Amino acid sequence: MTLLSNNTLASLAGKLPLPAYRLAPQQPGIGIVHLGPGAFFRGHQAYYTDLALQHGGDWAISAVSMRSPDVSQALTPQDGLYTLAVLDSDTRYQVIGSVQEVLIASEQYQSVLARLSDAATRYVTLTITEKGYCLNAQGELDLQHPQIQQDLSGGQPAVTAIGLLVAALAARYAKNVAPFCVLSCDNLTDNGHKLRRALICFAAQKAPALANWLEQQLISPCTMVDSITPATDAALRAQVAGVLGVNDNWPIKREAFVQWVIEDILPAERPAWQQAGVIYAADVSAFEKAKLRLLNAPHSTLAYIGYLLGYETVYDAMQDKTLLNLLQQMVQQEIMPSFTAPAELDIQQYSQAIFARFENPAIRHLLAQIAWDGSQKMPMRILPVIRDNLAAGRSISKLSFCLAAWFLFIRRRLAEGQPLVDPLASSLTAAASVCSGNAAHDVAQFLSIEAVFGHELPKQDPFFQAVTAAYQQLTTLVSEQPVARGVV
Repeated sequence: MTLLSNNTLASLAGKLPLPAYRLAPQQPGIGIVHLGPGAFFRGHQAYYTDLALQHGGDWAISAVSMRSPDVSQALTPQDGLYTLAVLDSDTRYQVIGSVQEVLIASEQYQSVLARLSDAATRYVTLTITEKGYCLNAQGELDLQHPQIQQDLSGGQPAVTAIGLLVAALAARYAKNVAPFCVLSCDNLTDNGHKLRRALICFAAQKAPALANWLEQQLISPCTMVDSITPATDAALRAQVAGVLGVNDNWPIKREAFVQWVIEDILPAERPAWQQAGVIYAADVSAFEKAKLRLLNAPHSTLAYIGYLLGYETVYDAMQDKTLLNLLQQMVQQEIMPSFTAPAELDIQQYSQAIFARFENPAIRHLLAQIAWDGSQKMPMRILPVIRDNLAAGRSISKLSFCLAAWFLFIRRRLAEGQPLVDPLASSLTAAASVCSGNAAHDVAQFLSIEAVFGHELPKQDPFFQAVTAAYQQLTTLVSEQPVARGVV
């Protein structure tokens, strides 16, 4: 069977929606560079940009992987084309054409630098996960981070996204080319502002004049992104080949729900994202807080407790009525009272829609995958809610189950000899290795990791007692697998 590519695209007419601009004699020029071309990017930002390109403009994407060659090896033979499967009651398919090239920074550094410093590149978007920003517990650039220190030493190629972007911005500064607009599309609170500060901080260590220029001119809006995008599997590849009649090395699947909110400070010259469904808002933080608290917090809780109870996917875990009851009580009693929602959002309807998304049988989202990088997720998804509730004298008993389950998850991975996917894996496994099964002792070991919990929160007795109680209850619960009993 032949491969999806520019040469085979026209033969698919009538089978599914195609990127008509890819069939035109004149292809759109590249105006966007994206760092981190994983599944979420291809199901989200590349999807929105594909729709925007149907309205014209030179906004094709150069996708850049910092190190892994996998995406380039899969999509380069396909001219960047791939299939998006939207999984709902009925599955629908479309070919995405917005990605025009896939580069690997570690192997094609000069080409990546040239693309980033080209005046035609007006936007840079990022999905590099929380850990890719190399921030400390205060949300500022960690100048002691080994990879940041490596990049500051002047070695090439840059090994961090921050180092790479500042190198490109320095090249633009030298050529008197305005900075590109840079958009973080990761689940990072206040992501645009944190990214901007990190870039300026890094630049200040290298060249104060460059940092001053960026302070004056760099635009980095905050964003909020949302759509559940499970990993591609062999079944999807076979399914897509059956629909297209050609092979696709790396199709993508996601749920039907998709959302992108961008702070409305973009330059006037921009892709037709709004026509594609992007929401421009004066204040993204309210949307971001709603998503982090109403979706990401229960999602992580479900992942850790569900994994401990022997479930494999989100859908599987959602069938556990006791676990579902815990999540609903957490949301209603502890999360919703913790923040003020944007006026445009009905949080009861939004939360109900989220739970319906979790229960979508067409989405096979692995709990183990959601459980990755807990040290980066807890400070964004759970700890801010806990801090707000403690300050207001509200309950944190249900929220504490997420932290307790994370601790027990780490212990389980260590006991099973399984790797822990987390940038703080060494600190976390060190804490797990000295756990004794005594709840107060074990919780104290984990809470001593300042990179996650900081200095003050672990000292608050109501916090320590709530997490300890949850840990003790979960320890008993897990021993009763596979049926969840007595969570609430």
